[in-house]
Amino acid sequence: MAMCKNWQAAKLTEEQLIQIEQFRKSHVPPCNILRLFREQNVGCAVSAQKIYNIVAKIKKNRMQGRNTVEEVLCLSAIRDYTVFYRNREDSNMLSDIVVAHLTSIKMLRMWPYVQHATVKSGRDGPDW
Repeated sequence: MAMCKNWQAAKLTEEQLIQIEQFRKSHVPPCNILRLFREQNVGCAVSAQKIYNIVAKIKKNRMQGRNTVEEVLCLSAIRDYTVFYRNREDSNMLSDIVVAHLTSIKMLRMWPYVQHATVKSGRDGPDW
């Protein structure tokens, strides 16, 4: 990876940081974000590592100190998902979790014979 000769050329503007955040909300991969920046500005000296670091910082700021499970529960509440979970009886550890959108629940109630469409996942991946 080539080093930048001019550190100002590698520094992103506030507008570019907002663009990166908008691209990530649209699920654009960081490599495509970098390609778009280089197409817009031929002299852009931003590296892929810098884009990945910015994306990680955005994600960390969004999580606000929550761990991954807490983030899933928070996002599911924001986006109108229903969450069913069970804890182990002997400890407070999570044993099962089901996250489903309200539309999916309504569809399953309309066609009850499809309700056995579950996936059991283990260490080696899903067991169909």
